[in-house]
Amino acid sequence: RDIDGSGEKLRTSRISMHVSSKGDGNFDKHTVFADGLLLPRMILPLGKGQILINETDTQDILLLTDTDDDGVADRKELWFGGGPRGGNMEHQPSGLVWALDNALYMTMSNYRLRWTPGGVKKEETKSNGGQWGVNQDDNGNLYFVNASGERGPNTFQAPQVYGTFNPPDQFADGFKEVFPAAGLRDFQGGLSRVREPQGTLNGFTGGAGIEVYRGDQLPGELLGNVFFGEPVGRLMRRSVVTMDGALKRLSNPYQAEQGEFLRSTDPCFRPLNFTNAPDGTLYITDMYRGIIQQAAWVTEGSYLRKVVQQYQLDKVTGHGRVWRLVHDSTKPVKQPRMYEETAAELTAHLSHPNGWWRDTAQRLLVLGQDKSVVPLLEKMARTHANPLARIHALWTLQGLDAVNAELVRAKMADAEPKVRANAIRVSETLFRQGDATFQADIERLMRDQDSTVVLQALMTAKYLAWPDHLKKVTEVVAAGSADKGIKEIGAYLTLPPGKSMVQYSDKQRETLKKGAEIYSTLCSACHGANGMGVEIAGLKGAMIAPPLGGSKTVNNNPKGGIYTLLHGMQGEVDGKKYEGLMIPMAENSDEWIAAILSYVRNNFGNSGTFISPGDVAQARKDTAGRTTPWTYQELQDHLPKLIPPSRMKPSASEKNGDARRAIDGDVENRYTTGKFMQPGMWFQVELDKETSITGVILD
Repeated sequence: RDIDGSGEKLRTSRISMHVSSKGDGNFDKHTVFADGLLLPRMILPLGKGQILINETDTQDILLLTDTDDDGVADRKELWFGGGPRGGNMEHQPSGLVWALDNALYMTMSNYRLRWTPGGVKKEETKSNGGQWGVNQDDNGNLYFVNASGERGPNTFQAPQVYGTFNPPDQFADGFKEVFPAAGLRDFQGGLSRVREPQGTLNGFTGGAGIEVYRGDQLPGELLGNVFFGEPVGRLMRRSVVTMDGALKRLSNPYQAEQGEFLRSTDPCFRPLNFTNAPDGTLYITDMYRGIIQQAAWVTEGSYLRKVVQQYQLDKVTGHGRVWRLVHDSTKPVKQPRMYEETAAELTAHLSHPNGWWRDTAQRLLVLGQDKSVVPLLEKMARTHANPLARIHALWTLQGLDAVNAELVRAKMADAEPKVRANAIRVSETLFRQGDATFQADIERLMRDQDSTVVLQALMTAKYLAWPDHLKKVTEVVAAGSADKGIKEIGAYLTLPPGKSMVQYSDKQRETLKKGAEIYSTLCSACHGANGMGVEIAGLKGAMIAPPLGGSKTVNNNPKGGIYTLLHGMQGEVDGKKYEGLMIPMAENSDEWIAAILSYVRNNFGNSGTFISPGDVAQARKDTAGRTTPWTYQELQDHLPKLIPPSRMKPSASEKNGDARRAIDGDVENRYTTGKFMQPGMWFQVELDKETSITGVILD
């Protein structure tokens, strides 16, 4: 509404439904399907008259239903109870895609959801690194897109259930450089993100709305291309996917001429979502808005606020439009009527050239659970000429709980590698239901002539984790190191399970698990998966955020990390400039802050005490009057200081002469009694003068 985000949490959002009642593509009927919503983040049509939605500040998913077919939802029920979700709205999930494997995926999470006749199931996955969008290709492989980490497309080598794979060679040279037409220099990263003298954005910073084109009414050269928006740069990126063995690599086909698929000089052109349409074209959602950055990044005194005000970008709100991407060859197509069709008629659509039709038919068949079509599906899976039809038929049978071992084994020998790879994935269902004989089939396919099939077999072995699977996976990866995909993704798969010498209590393990979930889905975008920071593409040595491994703020006084999360930090950190901004996280609960800080203080080479929710609550009280982010020096001055060893006089009941070794700061030295502890032993430290003590750190 304005530059300060006033009223951003008011329930003023709605879902509108537009209908072409004549079936000619002209929307002549409009209803408000649902009103009074709080910034819906995810919307997914489910069955007839049904829409799933997720609103801001919750992980609950609601099912809205129009029971009387008047275009207005008249029933609301809880479809999945995920509980509250706090934090900045830019750090909450988006997406909700019903994928080929009949699971629902979203960004900013490490789980997927699966509809079953008995209810919705939550299944653990690895983190995905996504933020503003998720989509799938014809093989059910997911593509995520990341904004806050300035990475663009992310975690697209394999479905996230197998791991978070981002190998070094997945982008062509220069892919992360962008070439906008509008040059306003209105970028959160400041002047370091500007290409001079044009004043345009020089790299990814707001990637959103990723979509793999799978339609049939645009030129064939676009089929399988990955499209996503860079709304900060007012452009739409087309990415061509090529295979280097089993490795997917993205490239910008207009790189040589420093161009983009679509870009505008209009400063309010903000393409942020893309959708494969039933008519075979691609729809582009343009928010058409001046300011798009949430208020935490446009605070008083910030670089971005000055530029926004200079161009009065905060005055352009409340607009938006949808573009339809067509070609001279685009032809009118028949309007779908799937809600009125029989299960047999839906089955026929599994071979449609438009991916939207195939996906929708599969979803409706699974929701309908009409097993009368099982023979039709089995025949399609075995004999249909179209490999995509065979794949969809196989997964539809899986969703109907009607897939059998004989059919899956037959498809493991299919002439098409994509079918063989999907058969391996489907076999996971049967393996988990108790058919361990599939281990031999999967190990056999580790020697398949197609490296994409080999890679799928390796990932499935790692996922199912039968005894000694790692030995077999390691052998195959070593033998197939000439293949780029086997080598680079195999490096992830051959990592042994993490081991820790520290013995944590059950409560501490739960805290660390919660912290790991938060870190992988949020913090890693800027601080890196290894806690050592993320370098900005094209700016050698320039980091988005400081490393957390060895951080004084994290590792010294526990209050340092708490104060930083509560109020944020701006400016240089320990004398070095970073391009990102640490925004306040105080909207999250005390438990949330305690979990992430405890995790960071005990990972990335750090070893620190755990933070309790009570510690966070006390810190909130201690700094309740603070309204601005800290500077690094200001925070250090505010924290209690370590007492230097020069002011300490240690003594001990045993080996008193060695007592100073306990405080000399030399990790190679340590004090020991030389014998088992016994009653009456003591160790003491005297200070040179009376001093207030806030805590003792034992390392």
